[in-house]
Amino acid sequence: MPTPPPTKRSSTRIACATHSAPVLRAELESLGWGGEGQEFQEEHATYLQVGATLEQAMELALRLRTATQVMWQLARFRCPSPKALYKEVAAYPWEDLFHPPPHPDAYLTIRAATDTPTIDNQMYPALVVKDAICDRMVKKTGARPDAGPERRGIVLSLYWKDDRAALFLNINAQSLSNRGYRHLPGAAPMRETLAAATLLAAGYDGSTPLVNPMCGSGTIAIEAALIATNRAPGLLRPDYAITKTNWDINDLWQSTRARVKSEGAVPASLAPQGGDRASARGLPAHPIIATDHDPLALHAARKNAQAAGVEHLIKFIECDFRQTPIPRAPGHIILNPEYGERMGDATELEATYAAIGDFFKQSCPGWTGHVFTGSPQLAKCIGLKPARKRPFMNGPIECRLLTFELYAGSNR
Repeated sequence: MPTPPPTKRSSTRIACATHSAPVLRAELESLGWGGEGQEFQEEHATYLQVGATLEQAMELALRLRTATQVMWQLARFRCPSPKALYKEVAAYPWEDLFHPPPHPDAYLTIRAATDTPTIDNQMYPALVVKDAICDRMVKKTGARPDAGPERRGIVLSLYWKDDRAALFLNINAQSLSNRGYRHLPGAAPMRETLAAATLLAAGYDGSTPLVNPMCGSGTIAIEAALIATNRAPGLLRPDYAITKTNWDINDLWQSTRARVKSEGAVPASLAPQGGDRASARGLPAHPIIATDHDPLALHAARKNAQAAGVEHLIKFIECDFRQTPIPRAPGHIILNPEYGERMGDATELEATYAAIGDFFKQSCPGWTGHVFTGSPQLAKCIGLKPARKRPFMNGPIECRLLTFELYAGSNR
């Protein structure tokens, strides 16, 4: 296929986890979306849709911290039946999009989501799309691409509701939550996109200190370092489905990456002032501290931070969370304790949550405290009234990010 015109705009669907759409919208708005000429076309609990050029879609996949997928629309059509679906898909020039088989990138993965009375088997539409593409490829090239779930080639997403269907080309292959730095995940780790969403929802932007007791494998601290230095998380990933197409877009892809990378530096407003050693090392102006009592967890956190290129931005300390050093300048302190669903016992954790409340009151006056938990009962043991409660999904578990304004003395 000829390279899509750089100025051609197409509907671009940006997916996220349930309850993360408001944070994703705020993130898009910070990048300039939502204004005139870049309006939001559609909003849903698990995605937002905008009109974007292919280059803009590439840039979104590299920059966004809370998105799981960025998909660029190839076609939209009326679709009253599986027969119509086959006909419309078979009419698309797939021989231009795919490398000729048996090229190693001539591999197809189909993701389908349907809500139409004509379908009672959710796997069937994906099979129809695969057959239509492969039949056309055989007709045009004499060979058919391999297909399967591995997402190692071209990834397409079908969305079919009532009698309308749309087919999207995924810019990324695996979920954007797989940054590529978490080599040692530890026990029950938080997804990278969820960690970034909680930080952004908490109001963290790198302009204040960030303290993360119970850091585990370090995901929250690492995402905080990426935010504080304005580094695009997608640059850490080596695999993107868009690079597997037969389109002549390598120069566009490389130039987009280079531009995004060049803008990943400490913002001038956050950079240390004067000629101190932190400035000389390119550190952000405000510290990021991560602590854990488990030496194995702390070893994993350091290794993951090293893989992300931010180890020098985080101060790792082995200690009980109650001994975490708190900088004089106030900022955000965020904990992700066990909550009895996958780790620990809820009864034994009551004392831990009570200790978190005591730690907040005694050691963190003037700070903003946050606790991410999936247990409303354990949250009550903190003994403080949260100023805000933000819902999130951690896999199948509905959780809350509880925010506490930690006043010194009376809150009056």
